Amino acid sequence: MIPTEDASARKREIEEKLKQEQETLSFIRENLEKSDQLTKGMVSILSSFESRLMQLENSIIPVHKQTENLQRLQENVDKTLSCMDHVISYYHVAKDTDRIIREGPTGRLDEYLACIAKIQKAVEYFQDNNPDSPELNTVKARFEKGKELLEAEFRSLLTRYSKPVPPILILDAISLDEELEVQEDVVLEHLPEAVLQDIICIAGWLVEYGRNQDFMNVYFQIRSNQLDRSIKGLKDHFRKNSASSGILYSPAVQTKRKDTPTKKAPKRPGTIRKAQNLLKQYSQHGLDGKKGGSNLTPLEGKDDVLDIEIDSYIHCISAFVKLAQSEYVLLAEIIPEHHQKKTFDSLIQEALDNLMLEGDNIVSAARKAIMRHDYSAVLSIFPILRHLKMNKSDFDATLQGTAASTKNKLPTLITSMETIGAKALEEFADSIKNDPDKEYNMPKDGTVHELTSNAILFLQQLLDFHETAGAMLASQETSSSASSYTSEFNKRLLSTYICKVLGNLQLNLLSKSKVYEDSALSAIFLHNNYNYILKSLEKSELIQLVTVTQKKAESSYRELIEQQIYMYKSSWVRVTEHLTDRNMPVFQPGTKLKDKERQVIKDKFKGFNDGLEELCKIQKGWAIPDKEQRDFIRQSQKKVVSDAYRSFLQRCANISFTKNPEKYHKYRPEEVEEMIERLFDTSA
Repeated sequence: MIPTEDASARKREIEEKLKQEQETLSFIRENLEKSDQLTKGMVSILSSFESRLMQLENSIIPVHKQTENLQRLQENVDKTLSCMDHVISYYHVAKDTDRIIREGPTGRLDEYLACIAKIQKAVEYFQDNNPDSPELNTVKARFEKGKELLEAEFRSLLTRYSKPVPPILILDAISLDEELEVQEDVVLEHLPEAVLQDIICIAGWLVEYGRNQDFMNVYFQIRSNQLDRSIKGLKDHFRKNSASSGILYSPAVQTKRKDTPTKKAPKRPGTIRKAQNLLKQYSQHGLDGKKGGSNLTPLEGKDDVLDIEIDSYIHCISAFVKLAQSEYVLLAEIIPEHHQKKTFDSLIQEALDNLMLEGDNIVSAARKAIMRHDYSAVLSIFPILRHLKMNKSDFDATLQGTAASTKNKLPTLITSMETIGAKALEEFADSIKNDPDKEYNMPKDGTVHELTSNAILFLQQLLDFHETAGAMLASQETSSSASSYTSEFNKRLLSTYICKVLGNLQLNLLSKSKVYEDSALSAIFLHNNYNYILKSLEKSELIQLVTVTQKKAESSYRELIEQQIYMYKSSWVRVTEHLTDRNMPVFQPGTKLKDKERQVIKDKFKGFNDGLEELCKIQKGWAIPDKEQRDFIRQSQKKVVSDAYRSFLQRCANISFTKNPEKYHKYRPEEVEEMIERLFDTSA
């Protein structure tokens, strides 16, 4: 059973909780009543607000619609007024633009083009809306006038600011300074930048709106004239300045690089002028045997002029390429792309034609000179032809896109030069073979013939231009082996040609040597010429070209030289034969000689003395220019004669063959050696 006290406490606790719950319930009921009252009040307010909004909407909507209609009407009125103003403005365009059009675009191109744009719009308006109106004719005339003035401004700007490029600037552009590691590109600015932009702007307008291509003709005519004048100016610069200095230097470079040598002209071998002088001198005697046949006087002044002309032409070729390239860069900014190639083709024609004509004149002059047997003329073609071929790739790149007739001009000139050059080479070889044997033209001292020196000098020029000369010869080949025209093939052709010239020269010299009545002088003559040929080949490295096809050429010449030395020594047999034992009497010591035996010894002494004196007198006037060869021949001959003479004197030492031995024993061995030592010395 639960104690009574605990039950009472439990009951009180429950009652208290019940009381609290009742109080909470009463509080909730009161709050719900208040919330219901507030809800009813809010619903009443909202209902009243909704009613008022409906009333407001019914009042505002009609007003809004009326306002929209009014606004639309206002906009239509404004647009109508604007259109009227716009249309009316077209009727005033001619008057508004009259002053600007009459004054032209000079100095205010942007304003002028804006004015032209207004006129153009007026033309379009009247054409679309009122094609029969007199205003259309007015604005059309004004538009045409404006276009004419733009074309005139285009021509004026080009004419006024297009100037020939100064020669020193061209030289800077085409020359390369070998001592500079980094080359500075010389920019050729043909027009001031501001002027160029105006010209570009006018050209663009004429293409887009002017529907006119006449300005392209104006452009190429003006620029073509300046290109031609630039090249002619360079040529005149050469004529005025090259005669004194020989090489053109560019003052412009000196101002930029104080410690750097100025740029040099393309190199040409310095021996060309010397070769031309000597060859012209020789041609006066005539390779065809007619004295003075070439009608050329080897004056230094004429060769100076020739050198200047050659250098000038070479420079002008390079200048044309550089100037044409810069012209295309300029043209590409002004002329529409699809017209650029045709316009460029027309632009370069005059300058290119003049260059090709000058080249043809060089070929023609060479052809005429060759007909006169003046083969030095071909030397002027070598440096030009080499330069043309070296620059052909630049030429082709520059002329890319031009007409076929334009592209073919340089190859045609190269072919002409190769043809005339090959003809000169072949005729020169034939002239060496056919040069006549004339007594008055033979060196009396047996030294080197001018035919030999000129032939070698000519061949040395081929060494300087061996690639060009080889290509010349290859250009005339028609065999299948020549189709590739490789460098090695050209080298073999040139080697064959040189060997042909040397062979012709050898045959001719052999024939000429027979003009001499003295066989010993013939031998000296051939010896001198063969030795000169060999030394010249070795000194100039021509021997390397010769050995391409003739491996034993050097040894062959040495054998020929030795043969002539042997032939020369044979001339002394008539002296030394008196010193032999032939017909020498046999006797015992102390035995008296018979008169006949004494006479034999006297005859031997007399024959030796007379022969020695005669040979020394004759041969002292002969010449052996090569000191080494001269000393060798003297020493070897001196030893042969001296040894034979000493031996003879020893055999006759104890023989009493005359009462006056000094009459027969005229020379001591040392004196004989001295006499031989003075051989080939024209100054002795």
